[in-house]
Amino acid sequence: MRSAYKRFVTPIGRPAAAVFAATALVACSGTTASAEPFGPAGYLGIIPGMAQEAAVATGKLNGAPVSHLDGCTDLSWQGGPAPDAARLAAETAAQQKVDELNAKADAAEQVAKQSTGTSAAESAQAAAKDAEAAQLAADAAQAGVDLAARREERDKAFAAAGGASFGKNGLHELGAPADAKTAEGIGAGSSLADLHKAYDARGLKTGTAGRFELPVPEKPGWRLEFTGTADGKVGGMALADGATKCR
Repeated sequence: MRSAYKRFVTPIGRPAAAVFAATALVACSGTTASAEPFGPAGYLGIIPGMAQEAAVATGKLNGAPVSHLDGCTDLSWQGGPAPDAARLAAETAAQQKVDELNAKADAAEQVAKQSTGTSAAESAQAAAKDAEAAQLAADAAQAGVDLAARREERDKAFAAAGGASFGKNGLHELGAPADAKTAEGIGAGSSLADLHKAYDARGLKTGTAGRFELPVPEKPGWRLEFTGTADGKVGGMALADGATKCR
């Protein structure tokens, strides 16, 4: 049960369909159309691996985080969403609850493994420890479900306006505002046919949940991600390092 739970709560990468949804609006991003292309070099001076402080200093991002989930610090573009204190508090509480219950469940599991004996009293004690460990694991799993809901809420908010997400090694994901275009003219609203025409020869691959990924040769591990919509359009795009953890 514990191992299954850990597999459930550990992945924290943003679901592509949720993160860069087709509902992204220019008004949400607060940015204006730029002649600079969105691509491997970043956007508006925000570049891969850039330190959060340096990114904020460009004046293109809001300095106050809109999310801290999973050790990631998400910032919105200037003019974009302001921090929601209630949402931030709920995220912190959900994360702490998962971490605390995980630790308790791990400790209880170790105690249960050490509970041995052949007498009736020892067997009863071992059974009680097993039951305690199982209950803590169940509580942790439920907390994981609650945390997943917070992640989904975060991802939808990030999707609506793009933004920048920072981990311990600097920028690890950059969500394009809805008006951004690549050097090849691809952006939100482009047809998937045009996406394939522009990038198939450069290694565009089909990912999961309607996502398409283009490796960035000059930055190993990084990739451009495009999310397709049901009507055959590009819903949004991002530059990401593919990491699933920020802490």
